[in-house]
Amino acid sequence: MVILTSILTTGALTLTACGSRDDSGDGDSGDTTTLTIGVDAPLSGDNSTTGLGIQYGAQIAVDDANKNKLVPGVTFKIKALDDKAQPATGQSNATALVGDKTVVGAVGPLNSGVAQSMQQVFESANMVEISPSNTNPELTQGKNWQTDKQRPYKTYFRTATTDELQGSFAAEYAYSGIKKTKAFVVDDKQTYGAGLAKIFSDQFKKFGGSVIATDHVNTGDKDFGSLVTKIKTSGADLLYYGGQYDESSLITKQLKDAGVKIPLFGGDGMYASTYIETAGASAEGDLATAIGVPVDTLPGAKAFVAEYKAKGYKGDYGAYGGYSYDATTAIIKAVKAVMDANDGKLPDTNDLRAKVVEEVQKSDFEGITGKVSFDEYGDTGNKQLTVYQVTNGEWKAVDSGTANIK
Repeated sequence: MVILTSILTTGALTLTACGSRDDSGDGDSGDTTTLTIGVDAPLSGDNSTTGLGIQYGAQIAVDDANKNKLVPGVTFKIKALDDKAQPATGQSNATALVGDKTVVGAVGPLNSGVAQSMQQVFESANMVEISPSNTNPELTQGKNWQTDKQRPYKTYFRTATTDELQGSFAAEYAYSGIKKTKAFVVDDKQTYGAGLAKIFSDQFKKFGGSVIATDHVNTGDKDFGSLVTKIKTSGADLLYYGGQYDESSLITKQLKDAGVKIPLFGGDGMYASTYIETAGASAEGDLATAIGVPVDTLPGAKAFVAEYKAKGYKGDYGAYGGYSYDATTAIIKAVKAVMDANDGKLPDTNDLRAKVVEEVQKSDFEGITGKVSFDEYGDTGNKQLTVYQVTNGEWKAVDSGTANIK
């Protein structure tokens, strides 16, 4: 994989403000300053299909901003770091990004568990972090989010809606949309998966369904024989899974191979082409919720989708690519707002980072995925969700709307 870094060449460049100053100019207006936007996601191994979608979504946003001279006198670059879906690696990456004085903000990570290890690092440096995919409510609303919402970190934002909404949307569709009444619920013990599974369970019961059994698996597991046996004898008419596509694609395959013809329903961590590629025909009829509406159907995203395909970027843009583009654009627009309020000049590193946080909070623009804005917790104003079903070997949208929380 190519990891893009900030300009570090000597001679023509000298460090100024929070970036690199290019005295040779860009042929139009003389001096330019290069600022870096960090990206953290799993770019290899588990979850890399969606992680790469985040990286390249951000890259296209930067390319568009530079091409259109969105911030006159500033050129943006991406510095993409691979967290391998590991919290400790994510924390190390956050420290590296904060230590790079050209970095003005960060996009990512993919996984909510990784985000928990990074938030304090960015908060300490007063540097903005916007995730296009984190959905665990605690990240923005605190541990007691169900009873007493308290924002833990003012530097953390997300363009993805929360599992409180996603789990409720799935529960209502499972009960009212496909008329399932007996769910077997499994999770991968991770922050995202366990949280989503619990919300689904609570809401499914409130809608009138029964959770007849629960179980857990470990990330990296390959053999789910004992789990399949439990599901087979349980009488469940639906398997709900909280976790990623790596395990769920194998679970559904082994389940169908054992003659259990019930659908597996999961969250956005399952919504990836790799799920279908791995599970094959066994994926047919399975379901997943994902944030927003299908990016291919959004008029504002047509150019983005075309560019992603034309450049042959790896990964899957469908899940979070558009939300990564909008997260990156929010940071770029915030830099412009800071400069506009400062006579067209960049403040020094610490001041710039702090002011970018303030401007991101004020975000209010039409992105390629819809309106981009953040509430008092840093959560997106875009509450749209979609249920997808595997039909003839492809994810097809079957229902879009907003959650009805019981």
